[in-house]
Amino acid sequence: MIPLRTRGISKQYGGADIKLKAKSMKWVKTAALFGAVLVLCYGIFYFGDYILNGSFVDWFQDNYVWTHTEPQDTSGLTMTISEINWPKFKMLILELFCLGALLSAALAAGAARFYGKKMSARTISGAGRMIHSFMEHDIDADMVFPSEYAEIAVQMTQIKTKMERNARIMKEEEARKNDMITYLAHDLKTPLTSIIGYLSLLDEARDMPAPQREKYTTIVFEKSLLLERLIQEFFDITRYNLNQIILEKETLDLSYMLVQMADEFYPILQKWKNSIDLDVGEGITVYGDTVKLARVFQNILKNAAAYSYPESVIRVKAEKDDKEVRVTIENAGKTIPKEKLPVLFDKFYRADEARPGNTGGAGLGLAIAKEIVVLHGGSITADSKNEKTTFLVSLPQI
Repeated sequence: MIPLRTRGISKQYGGADIKLKAKSMKWVKTAALFGAVLVLCYGIFYFGDYILNGSFVDWFQDNYVWTHTEPQDTSGLTMTISEINWPKFKMLILELFCLGALLSAALAAGAARFYGKKMSARTISGAGRMIHSFMEHDIDADMVFPSEYAEIAVQMTQIKTKMERNARIMKEEEARKNDMITYLAHDLKTPLTSIIGYLSLLDEARDMPAPQREKYTTIVFEKSLLLERLIQEFFDITRYNLNQIILEKETLDLSYMLVQMADEFYPILQKWKNSIDLDVGEGITVYGDTVKLARVFQNILKNAAAYSYPESVIRVKAEKDDKEVRVTIENAGKTIPKEKLPVLFDKFYRADEARPGNTGGAGLGLAIAKEIVVLHGGSITADSKNEKTTFLVSLPQI
């Protein structure tokens, strides 16, 4: 059982609310305040009557009492009559009232300031304890926060949910990253072992026939290229940090970039007899980082080449309107399950979950592409059905 205390209320997880003696304490404080006022009044009376030894009475009589004599009867005797000087006394009452009002206002302001600070500190402290309890324990917000904290409860629930989701995503990414490092470490060893083996044969058999030597040399070269690619993927994993992406924007010809990129991918596509069909109009320009956007389309085309059926066509289409430029890249290949589409752009995710050396890379290409597109104020989405996978990149129009 987890005890949770709030202001004026004690709550227990799994139990009933228990009301504290807040009302009783309120009556005690009121009685104490009334008693203090009585003591203060008696103190003023005692001070004026005994300590001042009649000085106050003499002062009052000299200033606010009017004394005069009147004949008592025909015998010639006179009578001294003392009467309050009402005009002056009324002025005294008004002055005392104004002074009292000023003092009361000053005291009230001081008390309110002091009490406000005290209550503010108490409220902040109580809210801090409630937030700590809510964040530390797996319980609902209404078990911790009273009704007057409803808005805070809603906000803290949203924050806690987001933190838990981010923690889960980071944990999953870390697990995928560790798996990729394990796969890469294994795949680094395979070509390296082959390279060492063939180089040893070339070194030992000095009289090896030229055709066989050329064959072994070609194998060593191909294995070296594979090793270089794997090492590059390993570096991408270890240094990958989205916060390091800085854009250097300029006006660029997107049409020319896509045509040039199709030419660059020709040797890669020839291995499986794939091809690119371009449907790109002239004069399509965007305002962005040339190098970073080139990497976006390189990563998408690389992904399309890796997962396309042999002898299939990769279709690239670019179009624009008044608001945005849209680039569509479609390839024929195995349909990606609908539930996997939202995570295609997660770091270290690979659609076929195969080793990096087989088809795809380390699972960073699409994640990097998405981050670059988002930094440009655009969006990137994926759709897959009927053995057709389509990536749509939208960028703001200049």
